[in-house]
Amino acid sequence: MGGGKKKEVKKETGLGLSFKKDANFGEWYSEVVVRGEMIEYYDISGCYILRPWSMGIWEVMQVFFDAEIKKMKIKNCYFPLFVSSSVLEKEKDHIEGFAPEVAWVTKSGKSDLEIPIAIRPTSETVMYPYFSKWIRGHRDLPLKLNQWCNVVRWEFSNPTPFIRSREFLWQEGHTAFATKEEADEEVLQVLELYRRIYEEFLAIPVIKGKKSEMEKFAGGLYTTSVEAFIPNTGRGVQGATSHCLGQNFAKMFEINFENEKGEKGMVWQNSWAYSTRTIGVMVMVHGDDKGLVLPPKVASVQVVVVPVPFKTADTQGILDACAATVETLLEAGVHAEGDLRDNYSPGWKYSHWEMKGVPLRIEIGPKDLEKNQVRCVRRDNGSKQDITRDNLVEQVKVLLDNIQQSLFDAAKVKRDASVQVVKTWDEFKDALAQKKMILAPWCDEEEVEKDVKERTRGEMGAAKSLCSPLEQPELPEGTKCFASGKPAKKWTYWGRSY
Repeated sequence: MGGGKKKEVKKETGLGLSFKKDANFGEWYSEVVVRGEMIEYYDISGCYILRPWSMGIWEVMQVFFDAEIKKMKIKNCYFPLFVSSSVLEKEKDHIEGFAPEVAWVTKSGKSDLEIPIAIRPTSETVMYPYFSKWIRGHRDLPLKLNQWCNVVRWEFSNPTPFIRSREFLWQEGHTAFATKEEADEEVLQVLELYRRIYEEFLAIPVIKGKKSEMEKFAGGLYTTSVEAFIPNTGRGVQGATSHCLGQNFAKMFEINFENEKGEKGMVWQNSWAYSTRTIGVMVMVHGDDKGLVLPPKVASVQVVVVPVPFKTADTQGILDACAATVETLLEAGVHAEGDLRDNYSPGWKYSHWEMKGVPLRIEIGPKDLEKNQVRCVRRDNGSKQDITRDNLVEQVKVLLDNIQQSLFDAAKVKRDASVQVVKTWDEFKDALAQKKMILAPWCDEEEVEKDVKERTRGEMGAAKSLCSPLEQPELPEGTKCFASGKPAKKWTYWGRSY
């Protein structure tokens, strides 16, 4: 430690997780998001503090998505958080879908409000009265808006950080077009951006699909989504949704326009959103018994540099080499940080940064200094590799790309192994008991879906349709629905879900 008063070095005390991902998934998840410094629990149930470690991930996705929608000529705006009850209740299917989750403001100071005011669960009814004001003729179309904001949905069933919380951050896009073709096209364009967020940034495989009539957005025409799957719990997760609202809201809010020929028409509308739920899916898919595992593309720290001094070694030389390494990486656009704290042992630091999921650790000890090299340790698989300091940047970038790809590949292998094709009800029940994501031929009837929900109720929760993949496998002539025995119309994914 280089003479002087010896600082007390903290040993590795209670740094690990007390729960194992495979044995106690729920407890493991709750622990890892706190110990990895993603969130802190708040004194109001179902609300969580997002710490810088998780906000950094949100910001990376936001920068990507915001630039992409701007290329599509979508503009950002901001509408108020509050909505009057008369407006909220205008579209009856819509409010029926959201009613149980709406939070109401009923007081101001000590006096009751004459008319209670709702807090937005989503902003269709907040925005559309103004769409009808701003859209008059075909020159006002398309109108394409997005807002980055928070919404409140007063959940009562198992709040889970990121996955189900009473307040969450999201973007919501709201667009209006003269024709259905334009609306249909945008639905899929946005869905592709959501796929890219999951697959290219979060390294999570997703399936693009269409929701059933029962599961679609309340008041919409049809809903598309990207669906992820958590093999550990055997549950699907709706990753993000892109809805075509049709003309339903246009009718309720009188959003009409005159076309070139002077004929009156109603607009076609879309709404689409992804939220901080994305971060929870990432933790669930990639995390392990040592903590978080962050894909390099979203990590606010991609490389942590740790000095490993030895009693008699040139400690200052090692610290200088660490500082220089961090500097070189930062200049090359790699998010690097040095952990030069001298009151923690190297072992303690390893555990700490593993818990936080930093993709790559660089260690520099006396031997490395001598050989002009650094030791790289990957967070995803623990493999070690010595690289020369001369072409440090190049090799670190290759490693980070490799980690990003490996995480996606590993997650895909696990997800694919969880998918089971079934043809009959008995096969379906067995697959469900084995926590599978089930692909089955279906007659596409709402009554049959309700029946599936009813027949699978149990302590694990009922199964439902997750989505019908946009890329449909071939459906041989005469294929029967797995649940009703009627002629099947399409292949659909089923399972339990978050």
